[in-house]
Amino acid sequence: MANEINTIGVLTSGGDAPGMNAAIRAVVREAIIKGKKVMGIKRGYAGLLQEEITEMNARSVSDIIQRGGTILQTARCQEFTTPAGQKKGADICRKHGIDGVIVIGGDGSFRGAQKLAANGINTVGVPGTIDLDIACTDYTIGFDTAVNTAMDAIDKVRDTSTSHERCSIIEVMGRGAGFIALWCGIANGAENVLLPEKYDYDEQALVNNIIESRKQGKQHHLIINAEGIGHSTSLAKRIEAATGIETRATILGYMQRGGSPTARDRMQASIMGAYAVDILCDGKSNRIVGEKNGRMFDIDIDEALAMDKSVGDYEYLVSCNLSK
Repeated sequence: MANEINTIGVLTSGGDAPGMNAAIRAVVREAIIKGKKVMGIKRGYAGLLQEEITEMNARSVSDIIQRGGTILQTARCQEFTTPAGQKKGADICRKHGIDGVIVIGGDGSFRGAQKLAANGINTVGVPGTIDLDIACTDYTIGFDTAVNTAMDAIDKVRDTSTSHERCSIIEVMGRGAGFIALWCGIANGAENVLLPEKYDYDEQALVNNIIESRKQGKQHHLIINAEGIGHSTSLAKRIEAATGIETRATILGYMQRGGSPTARDRMQASIMGAYAVDILCDGKSNRIVGEKNGRMFDIDIDEALAMDKSVGDYEYLVSCNLSK
């Protein structure tokens, strides 16, 4: 029979995402309702190894659900990628009486959780990444806010692009995944969407499309470029040279990670955080919380990390068809 969980540690790791604070709040309050002690671990695995650990209570998480970022802060930690660092982290958990750890982050964070579990610490992962690239779940905390932030910014760039009859290339985040780019491509009515999963790097076809659009009377041309392709500035120069149309690149960057989370991110983060506490208290370990068809579930970390995720073929086809 699994040992009873009395003290739960919670940390945020990797890139921050809007809604992480809502998840922290849910973890702390759900755990307290269940009679558990909660320890906040600052700066992810780096803070764990430095023993930046403090007890949290219901008041510790007051007035944070609407805030972007993470009150626990986050960092990347090279030391924790080593077996020695992983063992040290588990030993520190035991030193502070932490029976289980809830890790809020992306796939890299979950690999750390996987190693903690292998070293005897019960772990549960909560998917928090704007990239939507965790294959086992339909939704990841932060995506909705990031997409809405990018969509709003792109609308503004489009206004000035139309005024100057320009071609605009707008680069959005997502690492190697094209979900933010795809959603913005459809939501912003872009003429082209360049996704790592789909783009064939045929620049001549892109140039021809821009020229043909101008012949048809379009006053501007909007290209959404995913971070996984990048090089937007140099691409803009090549397009301008080939078409004679003034072309500008805008890289939205880290603004997509900030800002007050949307209602969806607050809701999803709250439910996922509470669910993580529940399954941890049920004795489960080495699990990731996910959402499928509107319902919460959990899956083995090893299985989850072996899965691949890509943008949908139909959604991509729609983005192409609607750009005509």
